[in-house]
Amino acid sequence: MIRFLQTEGPIKKVVLSGLLLIICAAMVIVLVPGGSLGGELTGAPGKGVIAKVDGEDITVEEVRNTARQMLQQQGAQLGANAAILMPFFAQRAADQLIDREALLAEAQHMGFKATPQEVRDELQHGRYAEYFFPSGNFIGQAEYEGMLQRANLTPTTFEANVGKDIMITKLQALIAGSASVSDAEIRKEFDRQNTKVKFDYAVLRQEDIKKGLHPTAEELKAFYNSHQKEYVNSIPEKRKVKYAVIDTAKIRNAMQITQEELQAYYDQHRDQYRVPEQVKVSHILIKTPLPGPDGKVDEKGVADAQRRAEDILKQLRGGANFEDMAKRYSEDPGSAKEGGSLGWIGRGRTVPEFEKAAFSQPIGKIGDLVKSSYGFHIIRVDARQDAHMKSRDEVKDEIEPILKRQKAQQVAQKDADDLLEMAQKKGLDTAAVAKGFPVLASDFFDRKDVVPGLGPSPQFMDGVFAAAEKSPPEMVATSQGFAVFDLLAIQPQSTPTFDDIRGKVEDQFKDERSRTLLAQKTQELSDRAKAEHDLKKAAKELGATMKASDFVLPDGQVPDIGSMTGQASVAFAMKPGEISGPINSGGNGVVISLLEVQAPTAADLAAKRDQIRDTLLQNKEQELMGLFTTNLRDQMEKSGKIKINQDEMKTLTRPESESGT
Repeated sequence: MIRFLQTEGPIKKVVLSGLLLIICAAMVIVLVPGGSLGGELTGAPGKGVIAKVDGEDITVEEVRNTARQMLQQQGAQLGANAAILMPFFAQRAADQLIDREALLAEAQHMGFKATPQEVRDELQHGRYAEYFFPSGNFIGQAEYEGMLQRANLTPTTFEANVGKDIMITKLQALIAGSASVSDAEIRKEFDRQNTKVKFDYAVLRQEDIKKGLHPTAEELKAFYNSHQKEYVNSIPEKRKVKYAVIDTAKIRNAMQITQEELQAYYDQHRDQYRVPEQVKVSHILIKTPLPGPDGKVDEKGVADAQRRAEDILKQLRGGANFEDMAKRYSEDPGSAKEGGSLGWIGRGRTVPEFEKAAFSQPIGKIGDLVKSSYGFHIIRVDARQDAHMKSRDEVKDEIEPILKRQKAQQVAQKDADDLLEMAQKKGLDTAAVAKGFPVLASDFFDRKDVVPGLGPSPQFMDGVFAAAEKSPPEMVATSQGFAVFDLLAIQPQSTPTFDDIRGKVEDQFKDERSRTLLAQKTQELSDRAKAEHDLKKAAKELGATMKASDFVLPDGQVPDIGSMTGQASVAFAMKPGEISGPINSGGNGVVISLLEVQAPTAADLAAKRDQIRDTLLQNKEQELMGLFTTNLRDQMEKSGKIKINQDEMKTLTRPESESGT
């Protein structure tokens, strides 16, 4: 169905590293295996199936893959917490896939379809355009299929599911189409966002209260006893080892690569060093209109595009700067910001019309207009390179690190295997001396500690804490290479005595007591200020600090209060002269006395009306779609068109500590 892609190629080579993750992440909301929808369910979901939705299975593996993709998208923020959060993301993934399959079933029942042309337009101009059509040019059929294959997809499956996504989008447009926003709603939201307030406020600080607390030993012991459950087994299990480290980096730095090894690798990988005929090209693109639903092209629009392109070409031939004109007029956003530069391109990677001009024009010359399916191109060839093979000397600096890394890994693995074998027979100390590796001894450490000589090493910790007491030496891979360790002793998790953690108990006592006192004192401050109609007087009597704000918006920040979107937002509902109740602002207690309200002007409303309307409309559309999806799912579950395998769901969403994994 997508053979139209075969004749078009990329202007710039898409770097595949990292792109597959983006494609897979997009698939989270696009790909659900298709099949016959509309039939009655054939029974309860079986093993390995999370749910049946209108006859379609959603498997455990699909949910796991989707959850992993969600985690990968947020991996930088989640870090070591990823495994802990997997049950949460698994539940989200299951709900998302079930909801999507329900929406797809409803879209099909309502008669929505996706035509091949609509699928093509989505790939060429929608969310996937930057991956498959960078700079408006197709990456090529082979690269397209290869990219999908790396994501475990075929073009047929991928395009079918893009079509399903289009059908759901049509359903969403129908549901959201009933949303509307009135002028009164716009005005109300405008006033809410743009009304400013000015106030005096009194501040009590928890830290000041905490400094005045001096608990006795009896009070601390009583606190310890009342919180004993919190301290049970709060000292984690610790282990003590001796270990030898095989550092791959040290081996690699000492590694020598022979000329014969370089030549052998070069000969085995010659295809990597073939450089095809290439030209370095810059262009300016003026787009032509796409065909309409009837397949016809707006000829007037084409003529207008040609006129604009001819005018730019005339200016260039009159001496205008190509880079400046590209930045100003080119409608290819990817290259326009680079002054029109597309970098190096090879044959077979662009549309035929573009390729013919690019590979035939002299260097530095600006050619005549070239028309392609994307529009009119003004092309300049900046450099040309004939096809050739890079010499071994040219790629020596690329090959040497690869060979060193490969050889060092092999040597390190053998050294670690030999050391482990001898250590298990004669002991780690004897083996390490014989093999020339120093033995390090640790103090007791827990999983969160860093062991000298290794740095952060989850693999080492996993190996050590999985080892049985009095077991023979073991080997684990580390980020540095390998480590062979001998488990010496285990300290089981334990409950600390009062004396062990007296300092911690005192800190907790002061923190808890000061929070209580702060709340009480802030309430007293508010009550007294209201009774006396004077916040400043009450603040002086209770030792609070008085401050004054500038005019502030609802999303503003105020010193010692922080964001006005929290409890302090009460100020926007007050009248001048009113005094607020107690406001908790982190470690501070605050009471506000409102001075003045500043309403926005009609001119401000005119400037922001469209933006506010669009935001309110989008929120309403999302709310309608959410309600529709919830009701649809409820109805389908009640009618038996959605059946959830609760056993599989419980297993999938069980916390790691309970699952035994």
